Amino acid sequence: MFVEFVEAGLITPARMRVVDNNAMALGVTELQLMESAGRALAEQVLTFVPGQVLVLCGNGNNGGDGMVAARYLQRGVDTHVCYFNAGHRSPACEHNLAALRHAAVSLHPFQCTEDLDALTALFENADVIIDALLGIRGRGVVREPMATCILMANATTAKIIAADIPTPGMRADRICAFHRAKTEGATVVDIGIPLEAECTVGPGELTLLPVRGKKTHKGDGGEVLVIGGGPYQGAPYLAGLGALRAGADIVRIASPVFEPVPDLIYERLDGERIGMDHTGRLIALAERADVVVCGNGLGTESHAVVESIAPHCKKAVFDADALRLPLPVARGETIYTPHAGEFARLTGTTLPDDTAGRARAARTAGFHGTVLLKGHTDIIADGTRLRFNRTGDPAMTVGGTGDVLAGVAGALLCHLPAFEAACIAAYVNGRAGSAAVAERGGGILASDIVDKIPSVLFRKGA
Repeated sequence: MFVEFVEAGLITPARMRVVDNNAMALGVTELQLMESAGRALAEQVLTFVPGQVLVLCGNGNNGGDGMVAARYLQRGVDTHVCYFNAGHRSPACEHNLAALRHAAVSLHPFQCTEDLDALTALFENADVIIDALLGIRGRGVVREPMATCILMANATTAKIIAADIPTPGMRADRICAFHRAKTEGATVVDIGIPLEAECTVGPGELTLLPVRGKKTHKGDGGEVLVIGGGPYQGAPYLAGLGALRAGADIVRIASPVFEPVPDLIYERLDGERIGMDHTGRLIALAERADVVVCGNGLGTESHAVVESIAPHCKKAVFDADALRLPLPVARGETIYTPHAGEFARLTGTTLPDDTAGRARAARTAGFHGTVLLKGHTDIIADGTRLRFNRTGDPAMTVGGTGDVLAGVAGALLCHLPAFEAACIAAYVNGRAGSAAVAERGGGILASDIVDKIPSVLFRKGA
């Protein structure tokens, strides 16, 4: 099924880190990936029929790829490994360096430019040089002694093969890209990553979360406004708690209904339902918020208000009763979170039972934003990209779980693009639900899921 939905073309280093981590979560170890990459790299080297090869290795996983390649080149090729021997070395790189000490290769550690000067002859005599210095970690200005290493390699007549992606400033006669190309003109080699690692949301997506600095202040985590309530009083508060637990610093609830939740700021709206007389105040609140979450518990009689507010939202998540025609569109990025019935109401399309058919329908639905189609398998689509989310539990059919999901998406949308925010929200909400079920069995509450969100999202537990 997944082949149809696999993306083609260039992949960013950030996205590749996601895929790598997802592959490891699916059971393909980091060492297996490195072994496959290094072997493929060695095969590319052998196409040049070299007599002597010089492998330049950093202390990250890209260096480990080069060390594996050297091990596969030890028979019939005079192989030298020049490796950076300072700072922290990744565990997988350290593992392969230990193995390399028992191979028929020559090892040359370097810590400074003087060490490299002593290795000049190795550079000059090499037929092929493998660039395994930085890989996808490489960006900006390269510091010493790596900078000298680059200059020495560029000055040779050797063919230079880049492992995955060239180190900044290093020429490359061939780029051996693992899994997918990161730069134009690369030769792509398969390293055995399961298709599901790329098409299905997993823990790798959590690597996209921004890290808070030590000097952050209140509000830097984002301000979310939840608009809803009236007919259904608990929904906006569950969405608000979901946003708080997902990292938003300030969450306001604009609703006719008050619930005593001290962590949420209540913006009182007079009357029993949200109406056009509230529009002015809601627009002012929407314009100050980073993200608006709208529709939770709203009822069927307030859609004109949603239409009026939408153009004033910097970003928005439209859920539940906000999912009506004409479909609201925020000024900035927008996430829509329909279930099958709401999707049919918006598009006139009854979803098929099979997951692939549902995915095709979501991808071609024509939403002006990202759609998170909820179901047994969630489908996230933005018209170009598509992901599946399989986390969750049947016990999550309890009321309020969708409201929590909308709130989580709203908090993430403060700092991430809409597609990535929707993917992570679906994954985290499902994992939190499963954690709640594992603890309580059946009969969970939506509020039980709220309490599990931080341990999943910030990787301190489930």
